[in-house]
Formats: sequence, structure tokens, C-alpha cells
Amino acid sequence: MPEGYWWIWMIVAVVFIIGEIFTPAFFLLWFGVGAAVAGVMGLLGVGATWQIAAFVVISFVLFVASRRFADRVTKEQPPGIGADRFIGKEALVLEEINNAENTGRVRMDREEWRAESEGGDVIREGARVEVINVDGTHLVVRAEKED
Repeated sequence: MPEGYWWIWMIVAVVFIIGEIFTPAFFLLWFGVGAAVAGVMGLLGVGATWQIAAFVVISFVLFVASRRFADRVTKEQPPGIGADRFIGKEALVLEEINNAENTGRVRMDREEWRAESEGGDVIREGARVEVINVDGTHLVVRAEKED
């Protein structure tokens, strides 16, 4: 990189920082900081190799550090949020569940859902089932053991 082109690093830094505004996570910001540091080094007359090395190292270190920090401060989502709240609940089979024929409806509380059985078992109408997974708009169920 020829002498006096430190401003290219600054333009790259601004582009990364503005790009960060349009992304949902801190990703581009660290590259912007790395480019700004490389630009300052260029302004001080440091060689191009050192500028590029500083850009790569600083961007990488900040990126890794921010991921570790985010993992520490981000709380795990509690169970039972969204459709996962149905897992483990009991449902009543309204229409025979047969994966091969793509049939099956269950009622859980007041809601009716399309259902498929775990392992492809056919489950008769009127049986009680347990929800073991939610796959899109289908519940994956298994027949409850009868006593």
C-alpha cells in the first residue's frame, strides 16, 4: 500500500461501522475498529504489512472476545417458550395418525393440530398421545402406555 493512502483504511472503517447498523449482531463493528487502527498506523507512517497485520489481528481478537463475552452474559432461553411449551403435554387423537397416508389430527386443550407419530406407528382415533416434538405446524407424538 503506497504512502499516504491511510484514508482508504478510514473509508473501509466507516463502511464497516455503517454496515454494522444494518446487521442484527456485533459482527462488522470489530472489522471497522481493526480498519481504523490500521488507518491510524498508516497515518503514523507504519508499513503496509504491519497495517494489514494489525487489521487482521485486532479484528480477530475483538471478534473472539465479543463472542465469549456474549456467551457469558446471554441467558439461556427458559424452556416452554413458543411452540416448545407443548412438549410433554397430552393430546387426544381425533383422526387416525398414519404417517404413510399422511393423516392424523389431535386436540390439545382447545387447539387442533396435524400430527405424525414417532417411528411411523399407526395410532387409532380416540387414543391418548404425548407430544414429544413440534415440527413446523405438526406435532410429533407417541402413544401413551395403557395401564
